[in-house]
Amino acid sequence: MFEIDRYGRTPIYEQIIEKTSRLISAGILKAEDQLPSVRTLSEKLSINPNTLQKAYSELERQGICYSVPGSGRFVSKNAAEIVQARALTLLDEVEGLSRRLNAAGVVEERVHGAVSRAYGRGEGQ
Repeated sequence: MFEIDRYGRTPIYEQIIEKTSRLISAGILKAEDQLPSVRTLSEKLSINPNTLQKAYSELERQGICYSVPGSGRFVSKNAAEIVQARALTLLDEVEGLSRRLNAAGVVEERVHGAVSRAYGRGEGQ
């Protein structure tokens, strides 16, 4: 369920946050599902439990999960909406970046091509 890239540039705790968000967005993790315990996941992934604790704490801060003392952490009821809203804010960033690309003289077709490749539909895969 969780895979990490130990050699990538993205910190492991951020990868855990992103992967959890993707699982929620894809409907694999649903409201009230229990997240793997810090101990279990740290052993499975061979990473420091403090790293997972940091990721889970951030997910709680964002409202994506909540903890029940003695029972673990669970996906919050509105986690999917939170993840979706956060994803939609990225559209604002895409729009701003598109304006900058336009101002720099990059033709629209190249931008469309880049987006298509990112979605796995364009040339040069």
